[in-house]
Amino acid sequence: MATVAQRQQPAAHPLLVIERILRDREGLWRQIADEHQINGLIGQMLLSTSISLGLYGIVLGLSNSWLQALSSAIKLPILFLLTLAICLPSLYLFNLVFGSRLTVRQALAIVMAALTVTGMLTLAFAPISLFFLISAPDYSFFKVLNVAILTLAGIVGLSFLVSGMRFMNTVTERPAPALPPAVEPSPKDAPQPVPAAPSAVQPVNMSLLYIWIVLFGFVGTQLGWTLRPFFGDPNQPFALFRNIEGNFYMNLVHSVTSMLS
Repeated sequence: MATVAQRQQPAAHPLLVIERILRDREGLWRQIADEHQINGLIGQMLLSTSISLGLYGIVLGLSNSWLQALSSAIKLPILFLLTLAICLPSLYLFNLVFGSRLTVRQALAIVMAALTVTGMLTLAFAPISLFFLISAPDYSFFKVLNVAILTLAGIVGLSFLVSGMRFMNTVTERPAPALPPAVEPSPKDAPQPVPAAPSAVQPVNMSLLYIWIVLFGFVGTQLGWTLRPFFGDPNQPFALFRNIEGNFYMNLVHSVTSMLS
């Protein structure tokens, strides 16, 4: 259980919640396990994630126009949060089927921590992306570079998700069952009643979690392809959305071959 000092610790500024995630990871997981002020924590991470992804989205769209940059700044946070909304019910319900006591708020908080780390890492890479946009204005290279940044940030963020779920497995305990009422002593030769052993807690299913992470990645990439454009192709006019044709992976391969040719 969290100490009194931990429980009385003032809430961090929403934009600085990433510092707590990185510096006090165990304290964050324990707060989520205790469900202490978890709604405020989720709100802080939601705001931090939206702002960081929005700022990075501006960089993605700048290779086309300021209008495309504004569009990407709005659509990139929507992409991540909508992917979360689509995939979270499956994570919660499947763990519930396997006997995990993880609540929906705990699951949401842990996944939001992963998205917060992902968003802040993309923001940290934004100056590098902007540098190459200015100094080497090649659209294919710019697109491949930023796909690599998003992939790396996503992998690091999802590693925090795995860390949080593992911590939940170490602290979750099933409350001890109530003692049966006292009974009159039986004769010495009569068998004594044996109390039933408490049933074991089923931890978060880690194998299922890894499958869910892969599913999360596929849903995110397909949804990103549906909501495109995010990258501002300088040879195309501004468009809020484009027709759905092909798929993300074939387009990425085409961009790599165009960059190398």
